[in-house]
Parts: sequence; C-alpha cells; structure tokens
Amino acid sequence: MPLDTLSRAAVIARRCGADAATTLLNEGFVSEEVFYRALARRLGAPFLQGSLALAEDVSRSRCFAAGAAPLACGEGTGGVVAAPRGAAVARLIAASDRMAQPPAITTPNALRQALFARHGAAIADDASETLRRLHPEWSCRPGPQALDLALIGTILALVVLVARLPTLSGFLLLLLVQGLMLALLTFRLAAAAMGAADMVSRRASAPPPVLLTDDALPTYTILVALYREAAVVPRLLGTLRRLDYPAAKLDIKFLLEADDRETAAALQAVPLPARFEILIVPAGMPRTKPRALNAALPLARGEHLVVYDAEDVIASEQLRLAATLFARAPASTACLQGRLVIDNHGDGWLPRLFAIEYAALFDVLGPALSAWRMPTPLGGTSTHFRTRVLRALHGWDAWNVTEDADLGLRMARAGYHVGDLPSATFEEALADPRKWLRQRTRWMKGFLQTSFTHGRRPLDLYRHLGAAESLCVLALLPGTVVSALFYPFMLLGGIADLLPVPDTETEDPLAVFKRAASVTVFLGGLAAMCLPGLVGCLRRGWFDLVPLVALLPLYFLLGSLAAWLAVFELARHPHRWNKTEHGLARTSRTGALGRRPSGQAAVRSASPAPLPSPSPAG
Repeated sequence: MPLDTLSRAAVIARRCGADAATTLLNEGFVSEEVFYRALARRLGAPFLQGSLALAEDVSRSRCFAAGAAPLACGEGTGGVVAAPRGAAVARLIAASDRMAQPPAITTPNALRQALFARHGAAIADDASETLRRLHPEWSCRPGPQALDLALIGTILALVVLVARLPTLSGFLLLLLVQGLMLALLTFRLAAAAMGAADMVSRRASAPPPVLLTDDALPTYTILVALYREAAVVPRLLGTLRRLDYPAAKLDIKFLLEADDRETAAALQAVPLPARFEILIVPAGMPRTKPRALNAALPLARGEHLVVYDAEDVIASEQLRLAATLFARAPASTACLQGRLVIDNHGDGWLPRLFAIEYAALFDVLGPALSAWRMPTPLGGTSTHFRTRVLRALHGWDAWNVTEDADLGLRMARAGYHVGDLPSATFEEALADPRKWLRQRTRWMKGFLQTSFTHGRRPLDLYRHLGAAESLCVLALLPGTVVSALFYPFMLLGGIADLLPVPDTETEDPLAVFKRAASVTVFLGGLAAMCLPGLVGCLRRGWFDLVPLVALLPLYFLLGSLAAWLAVFELARHPHRWNKTEHGLARTSRTGALGRRPSGQAAVRSASPAPLPSPSPAG
C-alpha cells in the first residue's frame, strides 16, 4: 500500500479518535479481502475465503461478539477462524508471538455469511418471535379475531345510535362522547398553538447547538431495509455517502430478503467500502420490515442506531446533530424523531395534501409531543435510538405492520421519551390514489394492532403512563382509527347541525344544547385538522400550499376509506405487509429527489407509518 495512503489514513484516524484498521477499511483505502489477506500473512496464518465450514455446536451470539468461530475438523486447521475488527486487529498481532497456532483469518463478511448459513432458521425465528417469547403482553400476537372486531364495531355503532336518540340517556351519552372528543382534539389544537407561538417568538429558528467534533462522536449504525428497491439504490448510496460523519465511525447495513436478487445486484455492482454491509435476512415469516430490522439488531456496532427507508434523502448533518442531542439529553431520552418532509409536490394534488399532512405531523405535532414528554408513535424512518435501549426492549414487533408506532408506545411504557430532531429527511409521496390507499390501509391496520395489543390491560397501561399520557395514546392510536371510521357520518351530521332550523323558538332546549355541542365538536375537529397543517406550511415557507389546507376535510375522506379497508384486512390478513413503491417521483421541490420543476423555488430546509392524522370526530 502506498505510504501516502497510510499517512492519510493515520491523519484521519487521529482526527476521528478511531483505530487505523477501521479507518483504512471504512474510508475505502483498502478492500476487506486485501486487508485480511495481509493480516493472515503477518500472523503466518491461513486465509480462508468462500464458504466456511463451522463447528455444529457454535454459539452465534458469542461468535458475533468475538468476531471468531470454531471450525469443523474437516476444514483443515481444526481450530478457529477469526475476523477481528478495529482495535482487536492490533491486539491479535501483539498476541500472535505467544500463540502456538494463530487462528485462521477470514473477512467479517465471510464469517457473518457462514454464521447465517449455519443458524439461519434460528436467526429467522428469533427475529420473528423473541418479543412474544420474552414479553408476550407487548406482542400483537395473537391479535383480535373477526368476532372481536364485529363485537367492538357493534358496540360503537350502538353508542352512536343511542347518543343520537332524543332521550335523557342519549343526551348524557352524547355529552360523554363529545367531551372525550374535545379532550382528544386538545392535543392537536395545543400543538398548533405552540407551533404558532414558536413562529412569533422565533424560537423555532433559534441557532443550532454546537455540534460534536469528530473525535467526540460515537459509532453510529444505520439500518436500511430494502425489498425490490433497485431503482433507488444510486440515490440512496449518494445520500449516505454525503453524510457529515466520520466514515470510521459508521456501520451501515443494507437488509435484503433472500429472493430480492435485483436489489442485491444493484448494490453489488457498486464497489463499496467496508462501512457498507449487505446482509441477507434468512427466509421466514412474516415478510416484514421489522423482522429484517430484528435480524440485524444483534450485529449493530453503534452506540446509536438509526432506521432509514430506501427513498430517503437525508440532511447531511443529521447524524452529527442526533449524536450531539443524545449527548446532552437525559438517559431517559431513548429516541430522536427526525422531520420527514414530502418533496414531490409537483406530482399532483395527492402529494401536495400529503406534504401538508406531514408538515402538520412532523413539524408541529411531533415537536409538541416531545416538549410535553408525551408518548409518540414514531414515524418509521429517521428514528434514532440508543442501541442499548432498543435491545433492552427486544427490538421491533415483527408481526405489527406499524412497528414504529408500537415501539414508541413500548418506550413510553418502559419510562423512556422521544426527543425532537430538527433535521429534514426528504421523501416522496404516492400520487396514485390506489397505491396511497394500500399504504394508508397498512398504517391504519397497524394502529389497530397496536391499540389491541396495549389495550388488553388498560389499567396497567394507565398505571405505567398516567392520566394525560393515556389520553394522548387514546387520541393518537385508537382515536385516529375510530374517528376515521365515523368521519363521513360525523361530517354529514355536523353539516346538518349547521343548517338553520325552521322553528327554533319551539325547539326543545335539550335538542338546542345537543346541536350546540355537536357543532362545537365539529368545528373543533375541523380546526384540529386544518390548523396544524397551516402552521406546518408556514413554518416551512410553503405559502403556495396554504390555500390547499382547506381541502384537508376532503383528503381525510380517503383516510376514512383506508380505515374501513384496514378493519376488513385485519380480520382476513392481519399481518400482511402492503409494500410501498418507491422511486416513482417525477418532481422534486428542493431537487433532493431529482430534477426540480422549472419555475419552482427551492424550499428552505426547516429543522412508514407516521404520526396519526386527525379528523373532526377526534
């Protein structure tokens, strides 16, 4: 290797506070095979490549931790094969003179593949079932049966029917329901008021914190679950390469399904330094993103871990900012949620309204929940974790199709909080209503799964969270789905109550009071739907989208259809994952996703399944 390359690597390693071996490999100065062949020569040990025959009684967890595994006797050496990383390389070289027989050497990639080949079935089973085995009360299996859904639906329908009857019992029930709805709407209205106050006081644009220097940064793991995403691989690699974070402290893992040869070929066609790893998830059920994440979690080397989606275009400073905020946050802050921003506004009316919805959720509601230290259903991507907490919670629920919302609630139950990360991740929205419905149906189904899972023992949930936090969970998860289910009926009823009554002087006072309460809830629901979106657009400088906020009541009719489809799908296919197609965007407001439409100005960069959406019904 040229001396100037070694000198350059040494300079980088000193600046980053990293070891020389990791710097050489992660910066791409040398390939894994060349490096580990040279290590084998230095030790006077054999270098093994290709498939490795490991001993049958090997413990995969100990092998992953040690970076070594016992070989089968027929392998020739009859001893151990090692693939040391980082400082372990120097320790092995220092100890080699005292060894009677040094271990055989291979690459970390070859060792991992051998361990996955030997223990694939067990790894797949752990990824799917660990949460259910260790914390069955946190697992969505077994979920509600069709009879359970029918019974709950009947009860809700009876509540609505009785509440509309002109009797005293109907009046009292309606009063109770409407009072609960107003309480649920309070979270969104208060978040909108808080966001507006931030704009007035300019707190939202306060100077960012002084970021950690390279030597103070911890190792960061990035997990990207991919399935049939070959079209977006070039853009994904570009955004990950542009991250303002020392390469020696990055651990990037692409998680692929065994049958996804197209995406694997797209990744393998590009020479990647050692900080990028391609991990083939062992075949198993369910075929979901959280199962793939669980398979990779034991291999994460970072103190912090972030999950990204295939189509994400990430602000270059995001990891450095997250590490800085984690360093200054209390240990109870287990997660930071980044700001998800829809960028393909020019693709049609649906992406524009989707962009307004995301601005409401991630620029208004999310920061407010963080400031109030309330439970937060996570957004599925740009979610940054303390890795130790994630492992303590046994990762994600592989059977829950909005594993992010479930994990946010589990963190709250365990006493942790979600912080706000004012850094943008640009995404694309689906412009085809049918594809949009498939995606939103999965989100609604996941909210139902999470609601049933954590609603099995409501008193326990209340004791863990407290009154205000429990009400927040009720508003954001089951409240979202129930309000979406009844939204068309509440919309029609609210409009009817707004119409003038022919003879109000002879009308029953009880009926007048009921109408006034109904109108209050209806108008409050419209305000909770529109005001966060309006504030979000203003905070992002999207003044051209402000008039479209008035269309949100129509947009959420699609959400109601998705909620009804989710109920039927939960009964028939509870764990089916409706995959979202990526790489379909034709336009990009900022240019992050591709060519910006002519005549459209770039948006300023303001600081799955997303946070749930509101409806006038609560």
